[in-house]
Amino acid sequence: MAAALAWGLDREAAAEFRTHRIDAVFEAARFFGWRLPYPAVAWFPDFQHRRLPRLFPAAARWRREAGFRMQIASGRTVMLSSESSHRDFRKFYPGAKNQVCVVRFATGPSPAFLTANPAEIVAQYQLPEKYFYLPNQFYTHKNHQVVVDALAILAERGFDAVVCASGSTEDRRERGYFDEVMAGVRSRGLEKHFRHLGMIPLSHVYALLRACTGLINPSRSEGWSTTVEEAKSFGVPMILSDLDVHREQTNDTASYFATDDPATLADHIVRVSQDSEVSIIRNQVPHQNDRVAAFAADFADALRTAMQPFGR
Repeated sequence: MAAALAWGLDREAAAEFRTHRIDAVFEAARFFGWRLPYPAVAWFPDFQHRRLPRLFPAAARWRREAGFRMQIASGRTVMLSSESSHRDFRKFYPGAKNQVCVVRFATGPSPAFLTANPAEIVAQYQLPEKYFYLPNQFYTHKNHQVVVDALAILAERGFDAVVCASGSTEDRRERGYFDEVMAGVRSRGLEKHFRHLGMIPLSHVYALLRACTGLINPSRSEGWSTTVEEAKSFGVPMILSDLDVHREQTNDTASYFATDDPATLADHIVRVSQDSEVSIIRNQVPHQNDRVAAFAADFADALRTAMQPFGR
């Protein structure tokens, strides 16, 4: 970014673009300068730094905002992942005249990652036949605490529920968050109910999704949730925080709870658990490839939109 600011162009990157004769540039968390002589699409994954500014150190919040504003001022075609993010964009940058494309990504698990036997993976992690899966990184905004609170409520009711979590434990914005959550788990005697599996192979993630009772995503902010997309790929029942983007992403077909409402989350866990079959192994839903193809087509359209002013 320093080179892009000083010269209006990241010259080293531009030289690479010339060498490889590229047609367009996709900017993701990178700014190549307002003098970039190529069509460019700038992806804004979400506006968490505006919606939840308390979660960002001042310097990190400023860097992200400065990057977005430079891309807007440079006339980039802006790519957003949801209509919810589109509304945020218009709210936070009302004067922006940029072309905006909403491109909702869809995942298509490679067959290479579906070779693990779900029953064997469940046994490897010593999980019960019914369990809920929370495959979010331990970042503060992912809001694992509300799940722990819900499990405490269920323990008081005498309902035996298990949530297994996987993902990174490092949040650079709030170090110690994982330790704080797990300390609360231990102090409330919930070790058997909330289990952290660590960083696990992607093949194990898919295996656990295919066999779980339901997916939980309690996040306070999302641009377009990868975990929700992965669960959709297999038709997994979902219990999600009541975000506009979650409702958009699931067409109101999931169960929803407010981010600070563990009691409603607990009720959903009981209902989904009672409604589910034991030892179910799911396969990919029909027409999954059509969803991925639609995403690819929308992405290509965003690139064409950026390239039109350049006559390409």
